[in-house]
Amino acid sequence: MHVVTISATYGAGGALIGPAVAERLGVPFVDRAIPAAVADDLGITLDDALSRDEQVGGWLSRLLTATAPLSAEWMIGPDHPRAVLLSDAAVLRCTEGVIRKAVGGEGAVILGRAAAIVLRDHPGAFHVRLDGDPDRRVRQAMALQGMRERAAREAMDRNDRARTAYVRHFYGADAASPQHYDLVVDSTRIPIEACTEMIVSAARSCGGKTG
Repeated sequence: MHVVTISATYGAGGALIGPAVAERLGVPFVDRAIPAAVADDLGITLDDALSRDEQVGGWLSRLLTATAPLSAEWMIGPDHPRAVLLSDAAVLRCTEGVIRKAVGGEGAVILGRAAAIVLRDHPGAFHVRLDGDPDRRVRQAMALQGMRERAAREAMDRNDRARTAYVRHFYGADAASPQHYDLVVDSTRIPIEACTEMIVSAARSCGGKTG
């Protein structure tokens, strides 16, 4: 089985390269299935799970946000929504469990969620980082998603900050550090198809296969 983790900055093409690599390797691509599984395991809604997906934020701030338009009696009552009161640690443990379960069968390509760190001790996992110059990432996002420059730049700043904060907060690590990866690729200079081929070839030949 093949196990590949992909960490990608905004505009680096992870959402295109990940599925293409998975198809070439004959394994599932796992991205949005992670918050869906977390929601099922914790008994919360998918929207609640998505609001915690690769995000840093304490339960108290979520409680205050959720109860802002409501009465003080509700705030001190016993029936707070489960999703609001769940600790970040509980959601993180569940997310890590979903990732490990996903690669425990036929293998998988995992996008994001600090999977390279979660699976750093997995004997056959191959870890990839996709990145590039910010201006080129903005242009690539504009081309791939049909966005205007301002929207793409704002989305890049927002997403990059959130993912960097997530890895630093929960793992005390720098998501951009090459020490976490077997392969680092500038996917704004190398075409998407070539990046896919490079990752597939490297994963097949450099330990991305176990069993």
